[in-house]
Amino acid sequence: MTWVLVIVLALLAFLFMAFVLKAPRGTREAVAAALLLGIAGYALQGKPGMPSAPKAAAEPVTANSAALVEGRMKVSNKGIPPNNQWVVIADGLARNGRYADAAQVLRGAVEKDPKNSEAWLAMANALLGHADGMLTPAALYAYRRAAIADPNNPGPPFFLGLALAQSGRFSEARALWADLLKRAPDDTPWRAPLAQQLQRLDALISGQMGGQDDAPVSQP
Repeated sequence: MTWVLVIVLALLAFLFMAFVLKAPRGTREAVAAALLLGIAGYALQGKPGMPSAPKAAAEPVTANSAALVEGRMKVSNKGIPPNNQWVVIADGLARNGRYADAAQVLRGAVEKDPKNSEAWLAMANALLGHADGMLTPAALYAYRRAAIADPNNPGPPFFLGLALAQSGRFSEARALWADLLKRAPDDTPWRAPLAQQLQRLDALISGQMGGQDDAPVSQP
């Protein structure tokens, strides 16, 4: 009886996402795969008869998987609107290190709405995470599309600057961040963290010129 309930719930969840939330066709395979993975995990580890007991939350798959999502939410120009439910789903996948699945979900979102800056930015970060921090042409393209979709969103230049800095392209990163800081209102919450990151980047550049090592640029 338990298996019947599990399968029915998974089927209802897929139908809800596909027809109520109107998932783009390109994302339905990723959603189905996520549900099947959950069922497989339950089959391997699920024990319905075991009494409940409190347990500490599991750690993220990698140290940076959740940081990319949380950092984007801190720096982003605005919160995720209600029509960006696929960004929410992709964020859940990215937090667990499933960057390829997250990018696939977001690909459907931007195909449906090419002006969705938040989806482009989340996709860029997912592609960056999938490449272990390397700025690939696909990630660079997504960052640029995010900036074009919403020129006032500080997220694309901030995270593109972060990716450039992590790739050793310090001068390009500094130019992006200096321009962003110049345009930032005094009362915006991300202005102080950006100024701190710019100071760290300046220290990196000075250390590089002087042949000294310094601390790496970190997530916001």
